[in-house]
Amino acid sequence: MHMSVEAHEIQSSAALAPVFEARRLREMALSAGADDVGFVSIDDPAIRFEREEILAAFPFAKSLVSFVMRMNRENIRSPARSAANVEFHRVGDETDAVAHRLARMLEDMGARAAYPSMAFPMEAQRWPAKMWVLSHKPVAVAAGLGRMGLHRNVIHPKFGNFILLGTVVVDLALDSYSRPIDNNPCLTCKLCVAACPTGAIGPDGAFDFAACYTHNYREFMGGFMDWVETIADAKTSLSYREKVSDAESVSMWQSLAYGPNYKAAYCIAVCPAGEDVIGAYRDDRKGFLASVVDPLQKKEETIYVTPNSDAEDYVKRRFPHKSVKRVANGMRASSIAAFARGLSLRFQKKRAGDLRAVYHFAFRGAERKDLTVAIENGRLRVDEGLIGGADLRISADAEAWLRFLRKETSLLWALLTLEIRLRGDPRLLVAFGRCFP
Repeated sequence: MHMSVEAHEIQSSAALAPVFEARRLREMALSAGADDVGFVSIDDPAIRFEREEILAAFPFAKSLVSFVMRMNRENIRSPARSAANVEFHRVGDETDAVAHRLARMLEDMGARAAYPSMAFPMEAQRWPAKMWVLSHKPVAVAAGLGRMGLHRNVIHPKFGNFILLGTVVVDLALDSYSRPIDNNPCLTCKLCVAACPTGAIGPDGAFDFAACYTHNYREFMGGFMDWVETIADAKTSLSYREKVSDAESVSMWQSLAYGPNYKAAYCIAVCPAGEDVIGAYRDDRKGFLASVVDPLQKKEETIYVTPNSDAEDYVKRRFPHKSVKRVANGMRASSIAAFARGLSLRFQKKRAGDLRAVYHFAFRGAERKDLTVAIENGRLRVDEGLIGGADLRISADAEAWLRFLRKETSLLWALLTLEIRLRGDPRLLVAFGRCFP
């Protein structure tokens, strides 16, 4: 008998039980370096939107091991963003290392286990659609490791939001699974609202994804694309330097060499929630504001915004000592499906003002899709199909519409060639455009 076959038969004779003890798996995760851990079944309704994609990447998946890694709070709170970013990168690397160690332990026992990255690398060929294989946040919430706060970060009941999340996918059914926690640790103190330099977090719970993404992720994906196109458009080094300062070029080099750097993440820095964190805030709120919140608010820095956006208005009004720089963020649609998905991410409620209109989009050609978009009282609703009446109907060839969005062709030309047709008041299309700068 071949030695590999013989070894396999010995291993098979000691096969794992059909149901694995959650207690034992928890001990393994903690010994691998996790700070807390929970378990979710692949069939848990709380992650039903993730299930199909998880199984596509890991067909053997039966359970998900979700775990948290603590970060050093003072690094994240520092106005010196290099201190914050070295902590993000250090703990991020350790999060992947813990996932690797746990997966190795399980594999050595004869189980199948794998782990998606904590952050990067991702499935970049999917851009601009969802690049990540698994969304760690909903898994962590389902695993009882915290709840989402006003700032859209998971808040652990003990460690607060000073955590990073990891997930290991296993082929083991467990004897018990975790449950979501009953109470949200979020204090609704709205310090994240006060500290955000772009106004992305609304006091009413609204979230401006584009504002956060354009600034905080300036040296990630879309911002990097904008930088590359700036280089391509520059005829000389002088024309390049007129658009990009030397400090910005060095900053981009640093992100390329040492990992992408976040520009802010102030929402995490100022959050006082969590048993280990709340003491300083409760004992001396004035001192907490002076030592943690004020330095970030008063910091002189460049805030990146898309032109004519709510964020641009907000920075100028709320933080006049901060510099505003207009940039593109790479959030351009490559398909009609991407256009539809991106509407809610790019919508600017203040720019919408008192606009009240219903739009019907009927796309034909390479992509056939019907959409109803309703804007009223600063709110957006997007539905599949043509529902009810419309104030403006847009019939368009899909490729022509995408070229228009990318500013590769003019609307006038598309109208003259009948690639785009309007029925209704054309001024409503201008009003629509103001909502999505």
